[in-house]
Amino acid sequence: MKRYLLYFVIVLLPLITFGQKVISIQIEGAINPASADFIHQAIEKAGNENAACLIIQLNTPGGLLTSTRSIVGNLLESQVPVIVYVSPGGAHAGSAGVFVTLAANIAAMAPATNIGAAHPVAMQGSMDSTISMKATNDAAAFIRSIADKRHRNLEWAEQAVRYSVSITDSEALQKNIIDIIAENVNDLLSQADGRTVQLPGGEKVLHLKNATVEEYKMSSWEKMLNIISDPSIAYILLLLGFFGIVFELYNPGAILPGIVGVISLILAFYSMYSLPVNYAGLALIIFGIVLFILEIKIVSHGLLTIGGIVSLLLGSMMLIRTTSDLEMASISKTVIFTATGVTALFFLFIVGFGLKAQRRKVVTGREGLGGSTGIVMETLNLEGIIMLDGEIWNAVAVGDEIQEGENVRVVEMKDLKVYVEKINDSFKNKL
Repeated sequence: MKRYLLYFVIVLLPLITFGQKVISIQIEGAINPASADFIHQAIEKAGNENAACLIIQLNTPGGLLTSTRSIVGNLLESQVPVIVYVSPGGAHAGSAGVFVTLAANIAAMAPATNIGAAHPVAMQGSMDSTISMKATNDAAAFIRSIADKRHRNLEWAEQAVRYSVSITDSEALQKNIIDIIAENVNDLLSQADGRTVQLPGGEKVLHLKNATVEEYKMSSWEKMLNIISDPSIAYILLLLGFFGIVFELYNPGAILPGIVGVISLILAFYSMYSLPVNYAGLALIIFGIVLFILEIKIVSHGLLTIGGIVSLLLGSMMLIRTTSDLEMASISKTVIFTATGVTALFFLFIVGFGLKAQRRKVVTGREGLGGSTGIVMETLNLEGIIMLDGEIWNAVAVGDEIQEGENVRVVEMKDLKVYVEKINDSFKNKL
């Protein structure tokens, strides 16, 4: 009996180990609500499929602290071991990425990568010192709690927040910031095999040496949400939405501008719901667009357009306002200046030319006949016919009889008849 039991252990145990599955995801770019939701879904998927662990391959300059807190909470409460792997070579875990990496059960980095808070960047609408200090103290306490939970270097973690310290992979390993330096995912699994991690339900030993890796990717919808969560994209969608609706209102029945405008506005509002929006900036943008519209209706000799440009520019610069220098959320200044410039040129030139065309004298149709000159083809004894712009018209003389060959001017038109008066300098029609 013992012989059969030993045979069972020797033969089947490797097969059981080989059958272990690991879920792997990639997070590239800024940390935002879309990436936070994706990580949450990946943790649930790993749990439902009894995966040995979840690997998050991370490469980020940072992101929103609200989304970061959501991700950290999911990592600390996960019943599935989570490995955060800063990769590939040249990748960076900056600002919010530091929090995510430290919160993992196992933190790993690829060679030639670095980790640390990015240097504080002056965002639109910079904070005063009191608010900035409060936000920094809050972030420092948050990262200390994570480092303490995972038994990592508390001193360095706080320096990363307060002084924007950044270190290489080898330095991170020496300072007890990470646990492993791995060349690739297979090397990572090999080094993590046999390690014990602490989960909410207790300790767990990882068996990863022969595990199979299954990649879990964002759906097309999630990718789109991730893209529009970028502040610059949200800003462009906002402007497209406003102008699309404006063009539809001034050209009823065009349909396409209205459809594009409404869809763009909905997507912009979805994105801005999760971004730190300054409503004063949004109000200035709307006011600027109103001024552009009024320029079409009111002759202000360019004053309304100048006011619209200034309002749009100031509102765009103020639109995104973060609560901490650690947050990487801002609209590209190139995008702001380009959008403002294109809008200004459009209203100054294209709309200006359109208004000039509208104000020109009408030269066709009934309205175009007023003031036109023609030649009498037969004596106008009250009524007769005249030649007008190469066309023959029934005419009625206003005043005295007008002889054939006389020059006349159209006074008005009624019931397909033109009412004309004599012009003094007459000449004979030479046909």
